[in-house]
Amino acid sequence: MRFQTDLVPARLTRRYKRFLADCVLEGSGAEITAHCANPGSMMGLAEPGTRVWLEPNDDPKKKLKYGWRLVDHENGHFTGVDTSLPNKTLKAALEARQIPALADYGTVRPEVKYGTGSRIDFLLQEEGLPDAYVEVKSVTLSRSPGVAEFPDSVTARGAKHLTELAEMAKAGHRAIMLYLVQRTDSTQFTLASDIDPRYGAAYRTARAQGVETLCFGTNISRQGVDISDALDIRI
Repeated sequence: MRFQTDLVPARLTRRYKRFLADCVLEGSGAEITAHCANPGSMMGLAEPGTRVWLEPNDDPKKKLKYGWRLVDHENGHFTGVDTSLPNKTLKAALEARQIPALADYGTVRPEVKYGTGSRIDFLLQEEGLPDAYVEVKSVTLSRSPGVAEFPDSVTARGAKHLTELAEMAKAGHRAIMLYLVQRTDSTQFTLASDIDPRYGAAYRTARAQGVETLCFGTNISRQGVDISDALDIRI
C-alpha cells in the first residue's frame, strides 16, 4: 500500500483526544495538528519529542491537512500507527493470493455483515471450500525487544470479535484471527493478557473452538506499507 503523497518529518508535541496530534514540522518549525487514525493507547509511541512522519493532503473536505502515518525510531526501524492501513494492505495481498494459508480463495469480500451487529473484515469464498471469515487486528505494541503484543489497551470490541469468530467456526466455516504487526523491529508475537485479561481469555476460548491464528510482519518505509513474512506466534 503506497502513501498518496510524500511524507514529511515532524516532532510530536502531544497526542490527545485519541485522534489528534500536535506536531512541529522539521525545517519550517510550523506548528500543526495532524489526524491520528488510531483509537488505541499507542503505548510507547506517543512520547513528546518522538520523530514522526506525516502525510499532507489538499482535500477540501478534510479539516486537518496532515495525517500521522509513522513513528521513526531513529535506529532504522518504523512503526505504522494508522490502523486503517492493515486492511488495505491485506486486501491487496489476499487478492494477489500472497498468503499461503488463504491462497485457494478467489473471492475477497470486505466488510460483510455477520454475528451480532458486526462486520467481518474479509469474507473469503471459493467453490468447494468452506467460507473463511478473516478478522484483522493492527499490532503496534512492543515492551520487549523483538516481541510485538496485542492489545495495547482494554478492547471489549476485540473480545466480541473473537466470540463471533468462534461461532463461525462451530457452524463449519473457517474462522481466522489475523494479526498484522506494523513494526519492523519485531520477529515474534504474543498476547498482552496482563493489559486485557478478558481478551486473553476470549482468545483461548476461541482457539479451543477452532479459530485459527495467523500473524504477519510488514515492510514499512516512507513510501508505504506492505505485508511481509509470517512471525513466530508464542501464546
